[in-house]
Amino acid sequence: MPPRAATDTISYAGYRFPPDVISYAVWLYYRFPLSLRMVEELLAARGIDLTYETVRRWSVKFGLGIARRIQSTALARGDKWHLDEVVVTINGKKNWQWACGGPAWRGARRAGARPARPARGQAPDAQIAQEARRPPRVLITDKLKSYAAANRDLGLNGEHRQHKGLNNRAENSHQPTRVREKVMRRFKSARHLQRFASMHDQVANLFMRCRFHTDAKQKRALRT
Repeated sequence: MPPRAATDTISYAGYRFPPDVISYAVWLYYRFPLSLRMVEELLAARGIDLTYETVRRWSVKFGLGIARRIQSTALARGDKWHLDEVVVTINGKKNWQWACGGPAWRGARRAGARPARPARGQAPDAQIAQEARRPPRVLITDKLKSYAAANRDLGLNGEHRQHKGLNNRAENSHQPTRVREKVMRRFKSARHLQRFASMHDQVANLFMRCRFHTDAKQKRALRT
């Protein structure tokens, strides 16, 4: 069963379709590498007649609220972080996206232009550390030199392991974004990329914590 958005925090007043249909359409779009037209067809096969433009408007209107709702009920964030960067080319200009993952914390992302030497307030570590409310015990990254520079500027004293092989969790986290980039025929702007990333990972990873090391009964309980 698709996840439902909490009606006490997200208002669906004035919409023709019920909240279950709207949240289901948003979940389909962000969970699977589907185009807006594909979501329209899947809903049509279930007797729900609407246009792909309606799906797009729903994803923009309700996606962030649903993502925040999921994040607010997530497990506590761990103290071992895997941090990585990826280049996304938009209109010929390179934009850098950072992804951070850890125990019970998957896919926190920030996008923007990459500074030559991250300054306070610009380093990806800064915003992520502020959200976590405590610095990491262990930070695992690749060998990009700006990570070490950012740690010095921010005064982070935790262990910093720079090794590409140890960071496969973060390296692999970019794959779903790359797939969606192709389906969407590239992102149209840095704002578009940031908006999509802010919603995508929370929704797409909703059931990730019950995929491994659990039997069928435990999976059903966790999904419920």
